[in-house]
Amino acid sequence: MLKTLFAAPLALLLLLLAPWAQAAPKIESWTTGNGLRVYYVSAPNLPMVDLRLMFDAGSARDGAQQGLASLTNSMLDTGAGGLGEDQIAEKFDDVGAVFSSGSSMDMSWTGLRTITLEKEEKAALDLWLTLLAKPDFPAEPFARIQKLMLVGLQAEKQDPEALASKAFYKAVYGDHPYGQPQNGTEDSLNALKLDDVKAFYQHYYVAKNGLLAIVGAVDRKQAEALAEQVAASLPTGAAAPPIPEVKPLTESKVVKIPYPSAQAHILVGQVGDKRGDPDYFTLYMGNQTLGGSGFTSRLMKEVRDARGLTYNVYSYFSPSKEMGVFEVGLQTRREKTEEALQVVRDVIGKFQQEGPAAEELEAAKKDVTGGFPLRTASNSQIVEYLGVIGFYNLPLDYLDTFTSKINALSREQIADAFTRRVQPDKLVTVIVGETDPVAATAPPATPGATADAAPPPAAAQPPAR
Repeated sequence: MLKTLFAAPLALLLLLLAPWAQAAPKIESWTTGNGLRVYYVSAPNLPMVDLRLMFDAGSARDGAQQGLASLTNSMLDTGAGGLGEDQIAEKFDDVGAVFSSGSSMDMSWTGLRTITLEKEEKAALDLWLTLLAKPDFPAEPFARIQKLMLVGLQAEKQDPEALASKAFYKAVYGDHPYGQPQNGTEDSLNALKLDDVKAFYQHYYVAKNGLLAIVGAVDRKQAEALAEQVAASLPTGAAAPPIPEVKPLTESKVVKIPYPSAQAHILVGQVGDKRGDPDYFTLYMGNQTLGGSGFTSRLMKEVRDARGLTYNVYSYFSPSKEMGVFEVGLQTRREKTEEALQVVRDVIGKFQQEGPAAEELEAAKKDVTGGFPLRTASNSQIVEYLGVIGFYNLPLDYLDTFTSKINALSREQIADAFTRRVQPDKLVTVIVGETDPVAATAPPATPGATADAAPPPAAAQPPAR
């Protein structure tokens, strides 16, 4: 296994990673002859290479066949070129390589990590390319994965956090593709056929709809050769059309879902920002002080510390290709639901008026910029950043300028961005744990009305959907 082959004392490991902590890696980019975009970083310190192949093939492309993107991606290593899934797993293991795959609202991806010894690298790469070029999509794994997804949906009915998340996204996005559950519904999954998986793969897993990130001990010439091999395994195809624009909310919404629990699970939020948004850094840093920095955040201090209404409260912006969500989450005793909600609204309202305190912003800046080198210290972290930079068409100097953009932000800029982008009278509120199932649109109390009554790359991360 890789962790055995490359185990090293901590001091040696830190020495190997030191160059990353001093400067952001140099990113190079080009496009292959058949339209596959490539992003590359040389990382010669370890004899390894990480490849991450991404496609605009997330759940936003499901249409009426909800769950199809996730099901398709889950089948990538179940059979190819006549090899079964056990054989595929054994062959990757034999050469110390690691296969990975996953999907989200915007994208699906598959990855390979391998040592750069000639024999082992060739075997791992050939096998990975076989999965891409000659997928068999066997019937038995299809039926098994489909069943597992259906079992997962049944389990979610007993999970208040899952119930809240799905209701929240539906309330925020309505009929927009982002409002659809990534893992589908019972009806949509039962209706899926193996031919649907094959058609989805053939349509979206193509060069012009893809992006390849390469990080490792390969020079530019070797990286170009790798990219050409990957591109040659894919049909040219065409880029997916743009995702529909997200419409902003026009009114507040309150959704109550009955659940037999002494705790109410609460989500509050609305449409937030998207990748490349001019307010991205301002909202990101503002959220660090509002609810993204754990026990030091404003929400934690007011909702938990000052009033004991919850054990944990968080907030985050989750930017996507189109507008993602701004979300606040917490749990509280059912009888304290309205009190907790009012405190959250008050904190948001006051934050909009004043922005973070000077000491809050300074501490947040030190936390984010101080930890940034460690978040870009390994090949696996860099290849994920490359994928995001390429997929969302961010500037190549994104990593170089990250800390300077953070340090340049002021309290006034943050307050202005939150005032413009967060609409207190158009918040979605989802409460799981109520005894009366009600979906209403009555506006909540205005944030800030009693604001002066008060004596979890990074902000909290959104839950998987």
